[in-house]
Amino acid sequence: MGSFIQLENFPKIVPYAQLFWQGLAVTVLLSVFTVAIGFCIALVMALMRLSNIRPFRFLGVDANGIPRETGALAFISKFNPVSFIATAYVEILRSTPVIVQIFIIYYGIFGVIDLPNFTMFGFIKFERFFPGVVALGMNSGAYLCEIIRSGIQSIDGGQTEAARSLGLSQVQNMRYIILPQALKNILPAIANEFVVIIKESAITYTIGVQDIMSAVNAVRGATFIIIEPLLVATAIYFCLCFPTSKVIAYFERRMSHGDKR
Repeated sequence: MGSFIQLENFPKIVPYAQLFWQGLAVTVLLSVFTVAIGFCIALVMALMRLSNIRPFRFLGVDANGIPRETGALAFISKFNPVSFIATAYVEILRSTPVIVQIFIIYYGIFGVIDLPNFTMFGFIKFERFFPGVVALGMNSGAYLCEIIRSGIQSIDGGQTEAARSLGLSQVQNMRYIILPQALKNILPAIANEFVVIIKESAITYTIGVQDIMSAVNAVRGATFIIIEPLLVATAIYFCLCFPTSKVIAYFERRMSHGDKR
């Protein structure tokens, strides 16, 4: 069985054009919801990682009030359980394959949770689409967490001191001063994550999400051709990612010009 490209195979794909259009819509929706969920998770995780909650701080001093420099009690006094949980989340999800995470979410978690069985927009199966979004969102959140954390840490600490001198609380300082500047700095990186998700969303066809790769699989099963449908899918992904990346680069240049004085 040959695997060379045969032009006469492309007309055989035309009857399945609707599947590719539907797959395109599913891929875009997957990416949008994934980045939205991932950003919310990442913001919470980044703030948790930057927190200074040490419930055992009192163990850091001895009976005479002298700070302990070494030893188990000194280590425990510096332990931040909130930051530890966030760090563990980020490291585990960044260090394991996304396909494994998708299978665990779909078969392990939503396998015992009965999701509503209905179709969105006439062709998107909610019981498969939602677990895919959750899995990709959790994975994206781990990567976006580090982007947001670095953005917050890039803001000059003097601005926090100025906010305190004005009587702003830590929450007000983070909401009105730090986060707006940090988000402006990391906006291009967040947009680039959207492009990455467009490509990574292809893995969700393994749990039955009807994206572009699902259309390729359907054409292969019906016509027994594979290279030509893959080329069509490649062209669709390129038409999604390339213009998006160029638009992101354009706005990134505009934002960098605006920062110059």
